Amino acid sequence: MSDPADPQGDIHSEAFLHRLMRRQLSLSILCASAFLVALVGLPLLNYLAPELMARRVAGFTWSWLVLGVLFFPFVWAIAWVFIRRSIRLETREVDEVRGSAGTITEGR
Repeated sequence: MSDPADPQGDIHSEAFLHRLMRRQLSLSILCASAFLVALVGLPLLNYLAPELMARRVAGFTWSWLVLGVLFFPFVWAIAWVFIRRSIRLETREVDEVRGSAGTITEGR
C-alpha cells in the first residue's frame, strides 16, 4: 500500500489527476484536429479541385461519396481511437503510480 504522505504514490492525488488530464487533453486535441481536417477538407477539396470531386464513383460523385459514405466511418474511427488510447493512458498512469508506490514501500 502506498504511503499517504507520498502524493506521487496515490491514484487519487492531484498530481496523478493533473498528469492524466494533461495527457488526455493532448489526445483530445489530436483527435479534434483529425476531425477538423476532415470537416474543413471536404469543402476545400470541392473548392480547389471541383473536377476531381465531380467525378463519379459507383454512381456517386466523389463529394457525395466522401460526405455520405466515408465521413461517418472516419468519425467512428476517430472515436474508437480516442476511447482505446484514453483507456490505455489511464491504465498506464495507474500502473506507473502503483509500480512506483510498490518500489517505495518495498525499499523500507
